Amino acid sequence: MEMPVPRPDILARKAELIDRLHEVLPDDAIISDPAETRAYECDALTAYKCPPLTVILPGSTEEVAAALRICHEMGVPVVPRGAGTSLAGGALPTADCVILGVSRLGEVLETDYDNRFIRVQTGRTNLSVTGAVEEHGFFYAPDPSSQLACAIAGNIAMNSGGAHCLKYGVTTNNLMGVRMVLMDGTVVELGGAHLDAEGLDLLGLICGSEGQLGVVTEATLRILRKPEGARPVLIGYDSNEVAGACVSDIIKAGVLPVAIEFMDRPCIEATEDFAQAGYPMCEALLIVEVEGSDAEIDEQLALIEEIARKHDPVELRQSRSSEESAAIWLGRKSAFGAMGQINDYMCLDGTIPVSQLPHVLKRIGELSAQYGLGVANVFHAGDGNMHPLILFDANKPGDLELCEELGSEILKLCVEVGGCLTGEHGVGIEKRDLMAHQYAPQDLEAQMAVKDVFDPKWLLNPAKVFPLASSDARRVA
Repeated sequence: MEMPVPRPDILARKAELIDRLHEVLPDDAIISDPAETRAYECDALTAYKCPPLTVILPGSTEEVAAALRICHEMGVPVVPRGAGTSLAGGALPTADCVILGVSRLGEVLETDYDNRFIRVQTGRTNLSVTGAVEEHGFFYAPDPSSQLACAIAGNIAMNSGGAHCLKYGVTTNNLMGVRMVLMDGTVVELGGAHLDAEGLDLLGLICGSEGQLGVVTEATLRILRKPEGARPVLIGYDSNEVAGACVSDIIKAGVLPVAIEFMDRPCIEATEDFAQAGYPMCEALLIVEVEGSDAEIDEQLALIEEIARKHDPVELRQSRSSEESAAIWLGRKSAFGAMGQINDYMCLDGTIPVSQLPHVLKRIGELSAQYGLGVANVFHAGDGNMHPLILFDANKPGDLELCEELGSEILKLCVEVGGCLTGEHGVGIEKRDLMAHQYAPQDLEAQMAVKDVFDPKWLLNPAKVFPLASSDARRVA
């Protein structure tokens, strides 16, 4: 993976930079020892690593602004970092950059149950937002698999979703406002605790911008009343394509489950060994969950089961208790950890039209055989957000490169069938060079022109998202 060559003039001024940062930040908010900066040398895309020049952990918006102002004046690149759970290399440092972590920004600033919003600092973890409001009968809807650890800042940067995004949407559908610091230290407020804002949709621009436009330090999030009840059904099939066809038919029928999750045999076997959730040994497994009153749940599940039976399932199991529901979800929530115990893998993130699921799953199987690498599929099937896990041996020379080639072909396939390169993981460095496959040169130019407005010096996360050849003139200038 190509990255820009570190600038010698910045490396030579490390001591000056650290001295200036000590003027505006507490001593314990600056990590400059090379051994200690290694804790920040990568995010969850661990195939690529590079210790940063230094790491700063500000404790307030004002400290973020003061530190960015110094980096801006000295021309030092800054890579914002949430909790480091990015699977696309979005927080990968360069040797001449400052990592700006938001982990100390974890406070709840305001809660309004009448108007259904909560305002938090963005270092707060996703799950703890729900934890702050659940005793009052509310919850925060986006639920990425890493929700126990991932930060709201990263959720906003990558527009994260989760298992329940089919009904509730992803981060952008639940984000009402932000407080953000631009690279020159300017603090701006976008949106707020109201239904909609007049003028340009700048909030929609920020959500999913991958740390390219500013550092979001506070967020106003929509909270919702907990549903009256929820119940999943487990459906097993003897082929991936048939399971994909079932998903497509459920969506066509106009039913809106809160989630439709998909797992194939390699993932089922690994998960069952790891979590012992009681899954059937079949080729493909669907978890379909609906919400509402008991009558609503019964009606929706009856229709879903009717559709499922038309595809001749090998198992159809509706939860009858909270314990059974927890067991059904246990395996799915454990899938990534379970796979990690048996193999090195690279987790992709492409999105396709639901109607294309049978074709794409068949084609992934063919590509897997062609490249000689196993692929386990676990993903949010309801909205076509796929997460193929390519299995490889990190200790075998050439295997990582082969894995990257296979991943590239799968992501190109997603685009070719009318989908896109990412649903929630972002582009980062993982898909950076594939952007030209989805976008024409003039499209990339329009996107980079937006960054020009917010970050004219191209100092915020400059080596991400855009192909290096496309952004080179701006970064060098």
